[in-house]
Amino acid sequence: MEPRTKTKDATRCALCKTAVVQMHCGTCLINLCKACVGEHSMSDESIKKHEIVQFKHRKPTLPYPRCSSHDKERCEMFCNHCNVPICSVCISSESHSSHKICEIMTLYSSMKKEIARENEEMQMSIYPVYENTAYDVQNRMNQLEKEYGDLSTAITKHGEEWHGIIDKIVKNLKAEVDTMKSRHYDILKKNLAEINQRVSELEEAIQTSTMIMESNDIAPLLQFNRKILEFRKLPTKLEVSSPKFTPIRCQQEEFVKQFGKLSTLSLFSDDDCCSGKKVQESEEVGPPVKQLLKKPKVVSTIRTGNSGSVYDNLFDVACLSDEEIWTCGLVNNIELFSISQGTLLKTIKTKTGNIPGNIAVTNRGHLVYIDPTDRSVNIVKDGEIETVIKLQNWKPSNVCSTSSGDLLVTMDSDDNKQAKVVRYSGSNEKQTIQFDDKGQPLYSSGKSKCISENRNLNICVADVRANAVVVVNQAGKLRFRYTGHTPAPKNEPFGPHGISTDSQSHILTADMNNNCVHIIDHNGQFLAFIDCELSGPWGLCTDTNDNLFVGQLLKNHVKKIHYQV
Repeated sequence: MEPRTKTKDATRCALCKTAVVQMHCGTCLINLCKACVGEHSMSDESIKKHEIVQFKHRKPTLPYPRCSSHDKERCEMFCNHCNVPICSVCISSESHSSHKICEIMTLYSSMKKEIARENEEMQMSIYPVYENTAYDVQNRMNQLEKEYGDLSTAITKHGEEWHGIIDKIVKNLKAEVDTMKSRHYDILKKNLAEINQRVSELEEAIQTSTMIMESNDIAPLLQFNRKILEFRKLPTKLEVSSPKFTPIRCQQEEFVKQFGKLSTLSLFSDDDCCSGKKVQESEEVGPPVKQLLKKPKVVSTIRTGNSGSVYDNLFDVACLSDEEIWTCGLVNNIELFSISQGTLLKTIKTKTGNIPGNIAVTNRGHLVYIDPTDRSVNIVKDGEIETVIKLQNWKPSNVCSTSSGDLLVTMDSDDNKQAKVVRYSGSNEKQTIQFDDKGQPLYSSGKSKCISENRNLNICVADVRANAVVVVNQAGKLRFRYTGHTPAPKNEPFGPHGISTDSQSHILTADMNNNCVHIIDHNGQFLAFIDCELSGPWGLCTDTNDNLFVGQLLKNHVKKIHYQV
């Protein structure tokens, strides 16, 4: 009988549960007796006004939901335990007898109040914060033009100050040159005057002696003062050497450090707009992330054999720019080609006439080449070849230019028992990399070892004899050895030769045995093969757009390959 009582109680006051319903609150949608109206009106301060009307004048109630278990019944109650609306039949069935049951309109009313409170909070508290936040972000966006403009202006102004300093130095040096020139001129002018005076005296003496010789008068002859001994002492000719200007060469990296640098871009996250709590994290602006193509494609082919000096073998390639590429092979010429046209632009003959072993380009655009026969490393500036490194008891193998302007040179001892990498600043040896932490050799000796510096400053060496890529950090500590990936395109042992890196710190190495290029990440994990019908891939280089250039030893062609987006 309890269910019937609960159904009957639905017509009683929602507060006291005993008095007969006489009033109705249209705001909260509950029925009340007269005695409970005051208490109800004061019960919830969040509601400013309760619409209290007589029960018979109440507005029609909202439609009750249909029962999911009994199609013809409507649900006036709600089971909190099952979290479902229930009808009177459900209550009679005693399936919810031990559950906490409330009137659905009471739940409806309480939920309406909660939603009303949330709505008021969203309108009065949260929405204004969102508006203010959006306004602040828009203002920051509007300020960017000025702030970055001021930043560019500051850099320009600082550059003008440097130009001013340099202009002043140049002006002072030129003024000093003018002073020295004037002094030099005055010295020579005085010297010339003295010589001219002596010339006049000599001419006068010659004239006098000539007259005496032509005269028969004895008296002048006896009085003649001979000056031949005086004139035999020739006039002094001053030699004043002109001063020389010796420029102090500075690497671009040194200028950058002295000039100044930008701080990294800082991002601020605002996790709680209402509390204003902020967390700062710094993010360095780096190159955009690129994805490897599933199928790399050949963009163009440069046929070096068309240059007239046909390579017997094409050894190495080095990008001068995105439009020009240096090549070298089994001749004493190093040739510069147009990448887009495939035409020969320039030819450099080696200083000694020997075949170059390897080439590279510095970050200032100068060509560097190895002369293994001469045991030298040479740099080409404005068409002039300068030997910067000359080895004794060691033979240079390969060279690369670092981001700081240093040169890294791989070399073997004359007895082919030792191998090492040496870092040079100009002609000065800065660092030697030869052994690991256990004192064991890092590199095998006796064969070519191509070298490249990665974007993370790791030093990567393709060790031909060891069939491995050996990677050490900037300090020379071993990071990893990569010994190939199986299955390889031709299932041959890994045979690394040329090596290069790209903007993503990928390491690319030519596998001569499998006619492909391996791509590995900066931690030595294999990523992909580049297999574009290559024939004897040997020399590698990448341009600023991460296009790969492969020098083919057997075909004397350079293939330009697009391998990532």
